[in-house]
Amino acid sequence: MDRLKQYFYLTRFDKPIGILLLLWPTLMALWLASNGHPNPTILLAFCLGTVLMRAAGCAINDFADRDFDRHVERTAGRPLTSGKIAAWEAVAISAVLALVSFALILPFNLLTKQLSLAAVLIAASYPYFKRFFAIPQAYLGIAFGFGIPMAFAAVQNTVPPAAWLLLLGNVFWAIAYDTEYAMVDREDDLKLGLKTSAITFGRYDIAAVMLCYAVTLLITLGVGWHYGLRGWFVAGMVVAAACAVYHYTLIRGRDRMRCFAAFRHNNWLGAAVFIGIALDYVFNPALN
Repeated sequence: MDRLKQYFYLTRFDKPIGILLLLWPTLMALWLASNGHPNPTILLAFCLGTVLMRAAGCAINDFADRDFDRHVERTAGRPLTSGKIAAWEAVAISAVLALVSFALILPFNLLTKQLSLAAVLIAASYPYFKRFFAIPQAYLGIAFGFGIPMAFAAVQNTVPPAAWLLLLGNVFWAIAYDTEYAMVDREDDLKLGLKTSAITFGRYDIAAVMLCYAVTLLITLGVGWHYGLRGWFVAGMVVAAACAVYHYTLIRGRDRMRCFAAFRHNNWLGAAVFIGIALDYVFNPALN
């Protein structure tokens, strides 16, 4: 039983914020690709796949960072780092979860399967980007947003330019929220020689976060407008912008716990955008 508990912590099922940050962009894409009426089977498969792939990513991330995490206050007690489970267990769990996730899309078209393989490679390689890439959060944004092109592929058997643009917007969103997250560990990461956007941006970190929020909101607004979304969608975007302003009030003092709170609050920013999209498809006569 204790072993299962450690696996639960390894895959971060006790911290659902990561699942939600993956799920909101995927749901946005499903609604846009299906004109607000996603196929229930596709919706269920993508929701379950998001949960499983996030868990797989956490396991492989802890495997990759096992020699670094013991030196970081926030991560020293993780199951793999603390020696409560072995390295091979983390790899095995990640592989099993990825395979189960892939099995969910077996009924779908070839393009979706091809994109899913790319998604696995991106997720597996992300932990190593912080060794040399100055802004690994950008790569994280691709990993966290790859459900976007996959959703369009599953529904339309193609990935239109708007989907790639939405993915780009997700990259900027990830840079924003994960820089807030990286601000929590900045001192530890500096000692370990790791690369993060919080270190790269330096004293311009807060300005960079707010600029990234502005870019992702503008891109998302443009994509939604392209699909005919109006009133409810714009209202959701206004709420999302208000969330970003609130995050500024949290991070401007660079207090570690307030930066972490800002990171976690991004769930509500993503929720506001998705709810705005969903409600517009319900109540906008032009879309019905």
